[in-house]
Amino acid sequence: MTQTTILWPLLALAAWTSLVLLLIPVVRIRAGLKGEIRPDDFKYGESAQVPPHVSLPNRNYMNLLELPMLFYVVGLMLYVTNGQTPITQTLAWAYVGLRIAHSMVHLSYNHVIHRLVVFAASNLVLVILWMLAAQHVLSLP
Repeated sequence: MTQTTILWPLLALAAWTSLVLLLIPVVRIRAGLKGEIRPDDFKYGESAQVPPHVSLPNRNYMNLLELPMLFYVVGLMLYVTNGQTPITQTLAWAYVGLRIAHSMVHLSYNHVIHRLVVFAASNLVLVILWMLAAQHVLSLP
């Protein structure tokens, strides 16, 4: 394992986020062609007239820009301080997997309890990563 391997999960989550971003215009264009939405429905964000199945990819994308920012920061902190370990690497990949699982539940059958369990698990992994990073930084000379 090299110092840069901690960056791979960060790149993977960024790639996943980009795929979800690409889903937004696909769903919107499809809904527009079916007459389910109009351009003015997005004049000030998403209006109440936008059907849930059309707004869902955008909401998931926003989720991928919120708490995962702390994941990117902790990953970069571990990289810069050479604090990567096999445990942090495994946790970083677990976080990515859980965030992808969260998106898959959210964007498919959207069972709230299933989504909550995966979301909570990803947050627990993120907290542990931060605790390990803090322990490492505090041990530096």
